[in-house]
Amino acid sequence: MKVTQLHTLINSVTQEVLGDSLVLNEDLTNVVEVGTAIFDSNSVDNYVKKLVDHIGKVIFVNRAYAGGAPSLLMDSWEFGSVLEKISTGLPDAQENDSWNLTDGETYSQDVFKAPDVTAKFYSKRVTFEIQMSFTEKQLKSAFSSAEQLNGFVSMLHQSVENSLTVKLDALIMRAINNMIGETKAADSTGVKAVNLLTEYNASGIDAPIKASEAINNPAFIRFATYRMAVISDRMTRISSLFNVGGEPRFTPSDLQRVVLLSDFAKASETYVLADSQNPDKVTLPQHDSVPYWQGSGVDYGFDSVSKIDVKTASGETVSVTGVLGAIFDRDSVAVSNMDKRTTVAYNARAEFFNNWFKADAQYINDLNENFVFFYVEDVAEVPAG
Repeated sequence: MKVTQLHTLINSVTQEVLGDSLVLNEDLTNVVEVGTAIFDSNSVDNYVKKLVDHIGKVIFVNRAYAGGAPSLLMDSWEFGSVLEKISTGLPDAQENDSWNLTDGETYSQDVFKAPDVTAKFYSKRVTFEIQMSFTEKQLKSAFSSAEQLNGFVSMLHQSVENSLTVKLDALIMRAINNMIGETKAADSTGVKAVNLLTEYNASGIDAPIKASEAINNPAFIRFATYRMAVISDRMTRISSLFNVGGEPRFTPSDLQRVVLLSDFAKASETYVLADSQNPDKVTLPQHDSVPYWQGSGVDYGFDSVSKIDVKTASGETVSVTGVLGAIFDRDSVAVSNMDKRTTVAYNARAEFFNNWFKADAQYINDLNENFVFFYVEDVAEVPAG
């Protein structure tokens, strides 16, 4: 074991801590150890220089990852594969003859009026698996006790669970991203795909700003928070404006799902709530926050975390940057019939176990249910004349 004298460094550190010297450049190469993958020439005792150092404590990196994707899970079922979703429209009113009776007139009551019913079927399911092999006898030589061996195996199982969580979170986010893409491709009115920057610049609240300035502009953040709250309220009333299918739908507050980019959610907390004497009056709807829609990029820059670039399930290619959040009906985006399971096979000849950790589910978008998303995008000015 290598032992290093530190008296020179410690003396200078003491002077820095006490305020007796300037902040100095410190060489920490002999203080902090980053670890090595294998034993080296220093891994012998300091007495006879021949005895190999023994491992005194074993720590397993075994931490459960909880994930961060919004919960969109619906009920599962055991038999069958197709999800059928049945809905009906609003019947039209007709004249009431009770107040327009004419002597000798016949009033027929036997006209059949069929209800307007539609059905959607969802039969696509996606699946993946993670394979890991486990041994028992071959590992015993590497550990000092059964407890250490069990700790190692437990760590491997947890790594698989963490990997499953990461991958399922990513698929859940893709279900949301696809719905944003479908809405952006279909909406030409700005009611469902709301460019908050255009609205803000047209409001005259302050001088026009660019998309790159929006997330750090307190006046814009207050305006965006207000607009999201207003649209959340409007979605509780029946309307055909808030879904791509143009169907009459309403979404009560308790059935709304709100997902916000954390950059925007934290900006709203900072610029709106922190300066308000009545924060409960200006708060965002209850929401989940996500650090990015697709990925962080290499720098967690706003252009990276707010970007969605997809080919949607309906075949539309959509790229949009500046996505701040979405408010949608529980039934518009859902994950259904999630099935996680593990199958095991033992290889008697080589004495190891093969485990396959499997997960499949249906990732559903219903374009007839309410879905509104918000973004900031610079709009090119049309030259005059």
